[in-house]
Amino acid sequence: MKIKEVRTYHKDLGTSRPYSIAYKTVTEVVNAFVEIELENGLVGIGAANPSVKVVGESVEDTIRTLAATDFSFLVGKSISEFEGLLRETQKRFQHLPGTNVAIDIALHDVFTKFLKVPLVRYFGQQHASLPTSITIGIKNVEETVKEAAEYHSMGFKIVKVKTGLNPEEDAERVVKIQEAFSDFVIRVDANQGYTVEDLNRFVELSKTVKLDLIEQPFKVNDFVPQISFLSDPVKELLVADETCKSPSDALMLSRWALGCRIYNIKLMKTGGLFAAREIAQIAGRSNVNLMWGCNDESAVSIAAALHLALSYSHTKYLDLDGSLDLIEDVVTGGFTISDGYMAPSTGIGLGVSFNH
Repeated sequence: MKIKEVRTYHKDLGTSRPYSIAYKTVTEVVNAFVEIELENGLVGIGAANPSVKVVGESVEDTIRTLAATDFSFLVGKSISEFEGLLRETQKRFQHLPGTNVAIDIALHDVFTKFLKVPLVRYFGQQHASLPTSITIGIKNVEETVKEAAEYHSMGFKIVKVKTGLNPEEDAERVVKIQEAFSDFVIRVDANQGYTVEDLNRFVELSKTVKLDLIEQPFKVNDFVPQISFLSDPVKELLVADETCKSPSDALMLSRWALGCRIYNIKLMKTGGLFAAREIAQIAGRSNVNLMWGCNDESAVSIAAALHLALSYSHTKYLDLDGSLDLIEDVVTGGFTISDGYMAPSTGIGLGVSFNH
């Protein structure tokens, strides 16, 4: 079965809950989309919203690149050449992960629709479901606790708090959440905002909190050398996020960042599922656990990440809340959430249904 057509477009999906992190404030959610149609009418969809600060490509760059791309390297090709098409896409867009991921996900979706299986079954499902954290941006203490209360009432078991501007204020926020909701598991994400001194100060002030993990406290180039200045209990909480964008990064971390035992895989960093699988395999060989994260994304790419995440036994952490506050999306489905637990939809491919 041959690929008949490739279509690209973009849409501002909006956000009902604008928020701030250590280096920006988010008020809109523009995603780029790719649709790949086969001769028999099956359509696969992919989506992208890369972070320019992390990967050097903005969603506007992705939109322009997709609009200008000659897709003759896909059109007319048999979908049975799936792996080769993924490699060719990666070769062409290896320095444009946002562009690559939109095509990569669309190929995975349409291929597994062609096979008439859910994507997670194609990968080899290991977990039926896992709990996801839900994120609170940088806010004052009162607003932080108020938002945590909302999520607690919705059944979420894990909250991730954005930090990185002031360790004293950050600690006060997580302490107050724990005091109000003793059953909450609390994660923090400093988004490269701390020094070693800041991190140690935050940990000391938060010692009454059940900290589950601390995501990327240091700048990318400082991450590996600064690990050596941390105590073992703090090292065990560390997650490599912006420092782990590619399989080569994972190999580097496995050799030099021996105290870091969690890698955060985001499809918007890796350029898609194809490279994400390589990182997951490297982590598995290195006895490193996996966390799966996201940007503000359509349910398309959130579902793709979930399907892959649930196919690895060493996936221990999900942070796939990126589509939950969207005002609108181009699809429905892809996954379900019950009391904070995420499970893939039962349909073939990504399990999404088009809204257009």
